[in-house]
Amino acid sequence: MTTNYRDRARIYHEAIRRILLKEWDPIGVSEINEAQDEYDSYVGAIYKMLIARKPKNELFDYLWWLETEHMGVTGNRQATEHFTKRLAKLPDEIGDVEI
Repeated sequence: MTTNYRDRARIYHEAIRRILLKEWDPIGVSEINEAQDEYDSYVGAIYKMLIARKPKNELFDYLWWLETEHMGVTGNRQATEHFTKRLAKLPDEIGDVEI
């Protein structure tokens, strides 16, 4: 399958958006229809980290900052570490999209 950069970005963005809401969801809004876009502003930064193959600790630090500083929730370090590993697998799950 041949796609362009825009298609690749769309595929990644949709996947990241879905798993942020359904698997991460630190403030518990996944079941609220009006809040389905709650984490959308974080998708771009995560996408850039994933396609640049940034180290997991950088991704973790960003997610941890989002939870504990930006959102102000207590945070669950073990859950965030697990979720970081989950996100880091995304490029392999999506596969190498030919550009």
